[in-house]
Amino acid sequence: MKAKHRRLWIVLAAMAVMALGAGAILTAFNDSLVFFYTPSQLLERQAAGHVAPMRTMRVGGLVKVGSVENLPAGGIRFVITDLTSELPVTYNGLVPSLFREGQGVVAQGVLASDGVLSAQTILAKHDENYMPREVVEALKASGRWDAYGKRGMQ
Repeated sequence: MKAKHRRLWIVLAAMAVMALGAGAILTAFNDSLVFFYTPSQLLERQAAGHVAPMRTMRVGGLVKVGSVENLPAGGIRFVITDLTSELPVTYNGLVPSLFREGQGVVAQGVLASDGVLSAQTILAKHDENYMPREVVEALKASGRWDAYGKRGMQ
């Protein structure tokens, strides 16, 4: 075999090994991705059959006024809304002190087969001027965002 052909085979083998390595890395990375959705986007994806069972996701929006209730076994139940659609959420754990009705929230958890998000983490805003960027963008896209704090919840 000529040296030229041997180099070609070595280069092709190296490229194949790199492609396999890149595929393994991307597969491992995909397992750790956590996607953000608004309730409307999540319902749309569910209707199309694009929501994987037992996949961790983040859902953000506003806590619906009048929806927060304490559960007898501990924890809370509330509804996240983007002022178009709503998603019920249950959470067992310490509730952030800034968690309130009508405020922005991001819940990270797994969507159960009954359509209720079982949250493992709740992120609430930390001052009067902050709301998670994804929530603001989703509310602006819905046309119901007022930068002066009036979010259509009153």
